[in-house]
Amino acid sequence: MKMEGVAAIVTGGASGLGAATARRLAQLGAKVTLVDLNEALGQEVADEIGGRFAAANVADETDVAAALDAGEAAHGVARVLVNCAGIGKSIRTVDREGQPMPLDIFRRIVEVNLVGTYTMISRFAARLMALDPIGEERGVIINTASVAAYEGQIGQAAYAASKSGIVGMTLPVARDLAQPGIRVMTIAPGLFLTPLMQGMPAPALEALGKQVPFPSRLGQPDEYATLAVSIIDNPMLNGETIRLDGAIRMGPR
Repeated sequence: MKMEGVAAIVTGGASGLGAATARRLAQLGAKVTLVDLNEALGQEVADEIGGRFAAANVADETDVAAALDAGEAAHGVARVLVNCAGIGKSIRTVDREGQPMPLDIFRRIVEVNLVGTYTMISRFAARLMALDPIGEERGVIINTASVAAYEGQIGQAAYAASKSGIVGMTLPVARDLAQPGIRVMTIAPGLFLTPLMQGMPAPALEALGKQVPFPSRLGQPDEYATLAVSIIDNPMLNGETIRLDGAIRMGPR
């Protein structure tokens, strides 16, 4: 699918992987709506790329509907959805004082990362059904998991559960949406230079980068965006998760 004139939705589009992807899609001629909770940064990126910003919590169905309405009013029904919105918190199942992880923390991470991703997918796809195909497909959905889906580290039980859920639903959702011609793919990034990482000291970032076999550095958000565009371009990519990680396999900590 070529992006010129096509409407797209990018969640988590205010920064990091989402912002890089929104910029790349706009450069290719897409009409992009950014969905995020950070209104200041989200509006700044939207203004920069000539897109639309919609403030929304992806875990809230009412917010999701309003964000899709806003994007549709500005650009028409979107054919591309890139789900980058997500949260994380490192907390052990039982801490050193013998206290279990509060269930509200576990639920919140799963709610935003997994349920939020599914809510966006299902509501986006339902609207897309009304459009005629472009060639052999109606649209493309790209989700964001993590290498933690496969090698969750100490303190990542909730985060790994949410991301492995995204990996696990990729194939069945792709099969659900095959008949109307909507592809579903997932990217599982490794260590990337996102806003969370940028707050760390330079020596710590360098040490993290050296853990990656090759290239021995942190990934750049633009490299995520490059893969997202490649997935959109290639109609045979469907129902699969691609690790984007420089061959890293994470240790326990």
